[in-house]
Amino acid sequence: MNSQDVILGILMDENCSGYEIKHKFESLFSYFYNASYGTIYPTLGKMEKQGLITKESILQDGKPNKNVYTITEAGREQFMLYLTSDIQAVETKSDFMVRLVFGKWADQGQVIQWLERTIAKQEEEIARLTADYANWKPNMNATQELCITIGIANQESSHRILVEGLQKLKAQL
Repeated sequence: MNSQDVILGILMDENCSGYEIKHKFESLFSYFYNASYGTIYPTLGKMEKQGLITKESILQDGKPNKNVYTITEAGREQFMLYLTSDIQAVETKSDFMVRLVFGKWADQGQVIQWLERTIAKQEEEIARLTADYANWKPNMNATQELCITIGIANQESSHRILVEGLQKLKAQL
């Protein structure tokens, strides 16, 4: 899986601008896939050259033109190849987890700050995902609902473990 696969999937549902695609990465995919504008726009350009998508410039009064991307038949075929390919292993990259592995070299107060900040961010993420789920649920299909409930459960589980770990570290002081 790569950004191209995700963008093709987004365009299977509807034509979108680069901004709208970025918004989907920041909302619908935010807890399991990330892409910046620096990834999205070069990928869109490459996909257009490959004939997987087309771009239409829409004139806007007082604003720059809006480019709207549409998936082509070749893009649909490429996306379906992705869906039928083997599922890749889960890849996790976490600066936080790397720091925890090397936490014995850090001041315990620093480690506690890492945990407290991460716990606070998780609480915000759980609240956001829960609100998104409530808003999106009426329009979600069964697999989309499964995906967001996994995201919420993963955040809640990790949060519980970190809270317990923080309590243990504080007890050792």
